[in-house]
Amino acid sequence: MKRVKHLLTLLTQIPQAQTQKICRCFCQGTQLSPNHNAQLDDLPAVSPRIKLRDGRHLSYIERGVPKDMAKYKVIIVHGFGSSKEMNFLAPQDLIDELGIYLLQYDRAGYGESDPNPKRSLKSEALDIEELADQLQLGPQFYVIGVSMGSYASWSCLKYLPHRLAGLALIAPVINYRWPSFPKSLIREDYRRKLVHWSMWLANHWPRLLHWWVTQKWLPSTAVIEKNPAFFNKTDVDILKTIPGFPMLTKDSLREQVVFDTLRHDWRVAFGKWEFDPMKLSNPFPQNRSSFHIWHGYEDKVVPSELQRFVSGKLPWIHYHEVPDGGHLIIYYRGLCEAILRALLLGQENIAYRPKTLLFES
Repeated sequence: MKRVKHLLTLLTQIPQAQTQKICRCFCQGTQLSPNHNAQLDDLPAVSPRIKLRDGRHLSYIERGVPKDMAKYKVIIVHGFGSSKEMNFLAPQDLIDELGIYLLQYDRAGYGESDPNPKRSLKSEALDIEELADQLQLGPQFYVIGVSMGSYASWSCLKYLPHRLAGLALIAPVINYRWPSFPKSLIREDYRRKLVHWSMWLANHWPRLLHWWVTQKWLPSTAVIEKNPAFFNKTDVDILKTIPGFPMLTKDSLREQVVFDTLRHDWRVAFGKWEFDPMKLSNPFPQNRSSFHIWHGYEDKVVPSELQRFVSGKLPWIHYHEVPDGGHLIIYYRGLCEAILRALLLGQENIAYRPKTLLFES
């Protein structure tokens, strides 16, 4: 009880609802339907779905050239509070030129997909594999993980390395509990403390967390989205042009099904992992890497210093850095084309080559 009182005191001292900020800063913009606040059972399934072995359904959309004519088959994994409707701004002429088939799906509990009460790192990877198998994508495919969707992508590298033709992570989140992070690198990072308190609430006092993120006296979404503590100037400009974060509004969060999906997703992403990503081996043949990380130098959600450290521990990763990029780099003009050309063709755009790479050992 003493710890709870201390936590309540701490929360009242946070000036701009840091708990709610954390939830929003790990997501990408969405285009969810206006009815997303309703219970999932009440929503008609308007997109195609597959039925998984455990009885759950996954919803998906297909873009690009027909898969039986495609040279490259790419699965895109959305982030926190997002959905299969997220914009991946790949030029249509590039898709046609290269013969790219794009598959975007709702992760468990998001959009039109059923929740998974047993969500785990491995279940996220197995959902991707079963989706690929039922849609007959073949023995190998590419995966692109966005923001918090990166934990599902890391899981593919761990559990499905033989199925991957290549992997790209865009502004991927990091987990401060990864054993390879030296304490000196993360000890003073205020984000680590915020994640720690949010995890404690999510695990032990979910009702308190639910109450906290839905209070009317907290700042509005618009105020938080423009906050320079989490978004740089380019991000703020981008936020004026995308639909925003409807799943993370107070009205949406009041729906238990929405809150539970976000809480369980958060707990897996930032809980204790059964593997350390920085201890993984290169699963790709020959010397040419098929693993890419794209990150913004000015990302205020995940510091570029930490992303550089991760890439330094795995030298077979191609690390690309957007000089003036924040956390929403996926919406920057020309970046999706650069990502696809690097992942599929091995073409490097020198504009995204880091000027210096000083990694801590």
